[in-house]
Amino acid sequence: MTINAHGETDGGDTWLDLPPTARQTWSAIAVAAIVVVAFGAVAPFAGRPLATLNAFFPSLDAIVFVTDLITAVLLFAQFSISRSRSILALASGYLFTALIVIPHALTFSGAFSEKGLLGAGPQTGSWLFIFWHFGFAATLLAYALLRDEKRAKSSSGTTTPPAIGWSVATVIGLVCSLTWLATKGATLLPTIVLDNSRLSPFVIYPVSLTMLISATALTVLPFRQRSVLDRWLVVVALVYIAELAFSGLFPSVRFSVGFYAGRVFSLITSSIVLIVLMAETMRLYVRLARSNAMLQAERNNKLMNLEAMVASISHEIRQPLGAIAVSGSAALRFLERTSPNLEEVRSALNLMVDESHRASQVFDNIRALFGEADRGHEPVDLNEITFEVLRILGGELKDRSITTRTELMSERPLVMGHRGQLQEVLLNLVRNAIEAMDAVKDGSRVLQVTSKHDADKIIVAVEDSGPGIDPKKLDGIFDAFVSTKPRGMGLGLAICRMIIDRHHGQLSAWSGKKRGAVFQFILPTTKA
Repeated sequence: MTINAHGETDGGDTWLDLPPTARQTWSAIAVAAIVVVAFGAVAPFAGRPLATLNAFFPSLDAIVFVTDLITAVLLFAQFSISRSRSILALASGYLFTALIVIPHALTFSGAFSEKGLLGAGPQTGSWLFIFWHFGFAATLLAYALLRDEKRAKSSSGTTTPPAIGWSVATVIGLVCSLTWLATKGATLLPTIVLDNSRLSPFVIYPVSLTMLISATALTVLPFRQRSVLDRWLVVVALVYIAELAFSGLFPSVRFSVGFYAGRVFSLITSSIVLIVLMAETMRLYVRLARSNAMLQAERNNKLMNLEAMVASISHEIRQPLGAIAVSGSAALRFLERTSPNLEEVRSALNLMVDESHRASQVFDNIRALFGEADRGHEPVDLNEITFEVLRILGGELKDRSITTRTELMSERPLVMGHRGQLQEVLLNLVRNAIEAMDAVKDGSRVLQVTSKHDADKIIVAVEDSGPGIDPKKLDGIFDAFVSTKPRGMGLGLAICRMIIDRHHGQLSAWSGKKRGAVFQFILPTTKA
């Protein structure tokens, strides 16, 4: 479906055009089978007289009015989307039956008055019944014949509101004209009611013609059906033929078993499409609600990803900014002395410059992390990165009285990777170890960093002497937004895993033998 320059729909497929599912097909077959069995069971007793219940028919007409009017409204709504003339014809047919049952109920003799309202005569109700069924059969056949229209034709024209308006006006005018013909112009019509209980043999002709039109629609629809609605309209046509057979082909006795059975079948005819429309609309609503829930979940995921990116940048940039602030304060203190120590000032300023570069590098690392996987990769010496990380965090290690031990490989094979990202991994692992050991109130605090070369891979491990890892949280420790810290975002380790994965490596963790935790990552070495 598209929107034109005037903001109107240019037509398109709706759920009415979707092919029926196996369940829908078998449901239609089951209903058709029930109708055939019911028809066969009632047919032998069709001519048996029953009690005269004049009030039964206006009540049935009221039900038909409500169901057909709702069906017409729903079909007009579908036409406004699909712009299909077949749907417009069918909607007009249901509107026609909804409106013509009004004068049929009012003029039915013995219901509201002895002869009926609106100046009705003895033929009025029966002729309105024939007009009613002939009109619907004609629209059913029109739908079947128009079903295979090219989309270009079905969507041609100006806008849907005028088409719907003209259809409604035409139907209202036709109903009013037929009502006048059946009341004031009754003398122009042949006699079809002999007395209160007998019908004229002439009734077989209009009924047979109506049945022929319905049978034609029943014959055409199976060859053109390709949607849920088409499948169920076949059932409607079948029920309609059964209803007409009870009304005119069996012994022409009013208020007989067949007479009442035909009216019950008309109620079934009126309800089938409405039930299908409501069921499919509800199914569509459920699917729409599910799609909206999925879109909302996707939106939340995108917001979470955005939050993760912002938190990641904040997490990584805080360290160099803190170092810059400390170095700046130290430089000011050195300058405020009576004899300024220029060498110390120079050292503090150099550290500020280095940390500024590292802050800039953080942004480059984050941008590379969310960009192409292999962008910015180069041969990297992990021993060199390890020394650099320990130098950067040397102040924190010293302030917390943490003893640092290193056991690094003597040979120095290189790995192919992004230097800044691998440095961030080690920074995160060492910083986590430092924060974990803050919980140790007694005993020594030891940080051990080891690396070794094993065949075609390098193994780097960071071990602390903290409280270790809760076994219940070990499986999800690398998941985003999972943190063991009271105020942690749970992003550091998730980012570390993402970086190592992008370098075709493995990151794992476990608790130490006595205490503490071990974080280890394995990276492939460069090929010679």
